[in-house]
Amino acid sequence: SGERLCSAEEATAGSGTYTRHGFIFSSLAGCLEKRSEDSGLPVVSVVRDAESQLLPDVGAVVTCKVCSINSRFAKVHILYVGSTPLKSTFRGTIRREDIRATEKDKVEVYKSFRPGDIVLAKVISLGDAQSNYLLSTAENELGVVVARSEAGVQMVPISWCEMQCPRTHTKDFRKVARVQPQFLQT
Repeated sequence: SGERLCSAEEATAGSGTYTRHGFIFSSLAGCLEKRSEDSGLPVVSVVRDAESQLLPDVGAVVTCKVCSINSRFAKVHILYVGSTPLKSTFRGTIRREDIRATEKDKVEVYKSFRPGDIVLAKVISLGDAQSNYLLSTAENELGVVVARSEAGVQMVPISWCEMQCPRTHTKDFRKVARVQPQFLQT
């Protein structure tokens, strides 16, 4: 990091780099990539090494998939931090009391999540020895973003606590996220 890569006249500064005094420097440790652009100058960027992979951090919004549920919590696999896919699997837990901000004592896990659901959650504490992150869905933006009905069809949210199968019109309870478009993983 901080290594001088080339003159700013030879290339354009891409991600992981910055320009100072007419030169391009790396802003992080990693591999140098030079990509030719049609518009003339190649783009120089520095890509982090695979080993220094992104880790879920406290406060980060993560996309995860529900693996199993019981009356106290949902177990999940974390798939993305923000919009970056993770190379290895991290396990997380969403405890019953962290599912909703209000009426926490009335929350039922099976009316909030089901195995297979894709959920947007926030990291509230880092993993212990089993690398198990504690996650929360207690904000309106957080919760289930993709769920399939028993018919195998992607369900449509109809309220903050219900989703409906467009084929069978069966309704299921979920802790539904009020999705912000930048978090939608297609």
